[in-house]
Amino acid sequence: MNPRSLDTLNRKITACKLCPRLVRWRTKVAREKTLRYRDQEYWGKPIPGFGDPHARLLLVGLAPAAHGGNRTGRMFTGDRSGDWLYRALYNAGFARHPRSIDRNDGQELTDCFITATCRCAPPLNKPLHREIRNCRPFLHAELKILDRVEVIVGLGKLGFDTAYQAFVELGRASLPKKPRFGHGVEVQLNESVTLLGSFHPSQQNTFTGRLTEPMFNAVFRRVNTLLNRRNT
Repeated sequence: MNPRSLDTLNRKITACKLCPRLVRWRTKVAREKTLRYRDQEYWGKPIPGFGDPHARLLLVGLAPAAHGGNRTGRMFTGDRSGDWLYRALYNAGFARHPRSIDRNDGQELTDCFITATCRCAPPLNKPLHREIRNCRPFLHAELKILDRVEVIVGLGKLGFDTAYQAFVELGRASLPKKPRFGHGVEVQLNESVTLLGSFHPSQQNTFTGRLTEPMFNAVFRRVNTLLNRRNT
């Protein structure tokens, strides 16, 4: 695996303007901001993947939050969902710190890489089907570059389905039919890659108790078991 290939891909991602609706929305949010971040400069561009280029664990989320990743320029950084995710990754030994505040905070991931179904913040957190399709080649490219991946966690149904569909499109899925999403669902995509399902750590799930910290931590304990890896 050549990390320079990942750098080249990330530059292509951040320069992408394929989806006019998303370009308008992300730049509008970055320009108008929200009151609590009015003194900050927003990223306002597509978000590249983040993490260890030699990772065996790949996380596939939905899309950047308008005032989270769209502001900070890093996946799951600067919002409540990210607080849950990085705390779980830290507890499982994948993250250097339990929080990810901005892209210059010194956060590092070990054996883990985070990506998303859609790289731009969408209105109402709902990307359109054509926008998802436009973004899919970036995930294809990441899967080709991150050639040590053994476990994928789909964060939410869209992340889970996106990971599966990408493997189908790349000719790497050996499943007879599309797996059904559920929290804790575990399927073997092929001889070497396992796909796990997890409820997304969005406020819609965490505030209602649909996803609890013990449930979320259990997903990453299972990841460590599959990777034959002890927490550090």
